[in-house]
Amino acid sequence: MHWMKRQGCRLSWLLLAMLAAAGPLLGQAPTGPLPPRPGVPVQQAPKNEIKVQVALVTTPVTVRDSRDDMIHDLEARDFQVTDNGIPQIISHFDLGGDPLSLVFLMETSSRIEPLMPEIRKTGILFTQTVMGQTGEAAVLGFNDAVDKLQDFTSNADTIENTIANLRLGTSGSKLFDAMAAGMEMLSSRPQVTAEKPGRRRVLLILSEAVDEGSEKNLGEVLRQAQLANVTIYSVGLSTTRAELQAKPKAPQRPNLPVGSVPPPPGVPATPTYEDNYRYGGADLMAAVVWLVQHIHDQVKGNPLEVAAAGTGGAHLSTFKDRSIEKAVDEIGGELHSQYTLSYTPTDADATGYHEIKVSVLRSDAKNLKVRARPGYYLAPPES
Repeated sequence: MHWMKRQGCRLSWLLLAMLAAAGPLLGQAPTGPLPPRPGVPVQQAPKNEIKVQVALVTTPVTVRDSRDDMIHDLEARDFQVTDNGIPQIISHFDLGGDPLSLVFLMETSSRIEPLMPEIRKTGILFTQTVMGQTGEAAVLGFNDAVDKLQDFTSNADTIENTIANLRLGTSGSKLFDAMAAGMEMLSSRPQVTAEKPGRRRVLLILSEAVDEGSEKNLGEVLRQAQLANVTIYSVGLSTTRAELQAKPKAPQRPNLPVGSVPPPPGVPATPTYEDNYRYGGADLMAAVVWLVQHIHDQVKGNPLEVAAAGTGGAHLSTFKDRSIEKAVDEIGGELHSQYTLSYTPTDADATGYHEIKVSVLRSDAKNLKVRARPGYYLAPPES
């Protein structure tokens, strides 16, 4: 018993001695984080900040008169831009001058084999008419796979040679996956800001209006394009036209251009019907908004036309009297004759779909046709 008491006293004295020795050290301990050990990077304290998803919104604006000629004499003060009905201040304004970053997206499916000789000749049009003197471009090809054929370059000869040597692949068409790859490439190019011009981002597609087997879907691609300020132009290739240009084959049932919607009973399947088809009378922009808000759903119709309308670009069909060369030339002419307007949204924290409206304030505005991107979708910040 006495032994246990003596042992307890010894332990108590030992604890008191240890605390007394540690007292000076505790008094000198820093109140903040411990200094890092040599060779160990400093760990930053987490910041409580909200990521801004849309710092600057850029929209191309094309203005034409009643004769469909482009108007080139407008200034920033002649435009009014609203975002969800709220007037915005235009922070950047340009007419056809900002340099272009382009991705030329080429279908290389074996289904368009009869059209490939015509496509291979378009290289000089892409460089001289579309890229211009200050542009840069990359080339992607797609069928069952997506292939980067040429990274961004301002060398016209390199782009022309890449297009001239396009090779056919399988019969597949992963259009949406290829579009997503083009968006990713364009997202790395300098963005237009209020302080410096940057580059206009453009995806130019030569393809049928059909997708087979993509992991991505049109809604995802369209939302990505709107957030990255990418404008989509497309030249629609037609397997019907390809069949007509191919060697004669045994008579068979005529096909509609790929991507079109079958006509109602009793209406002949002709290209004229495709031209008149407008989503069963519904507004094309309603389809755009629906796709961006519900990215995993599908909307019937021509996906190239929807993508172009949703980003302020244009879709040109080549089925009737418009050749591929003529369509590329028209797109180049528009790109170098359109206005670029940028603004910082006053309600950038408002999630959901933002509707953009651009109007001209001149006295003859009622006779002008204005085309711009219809809006963009701002997703809620990730928690």
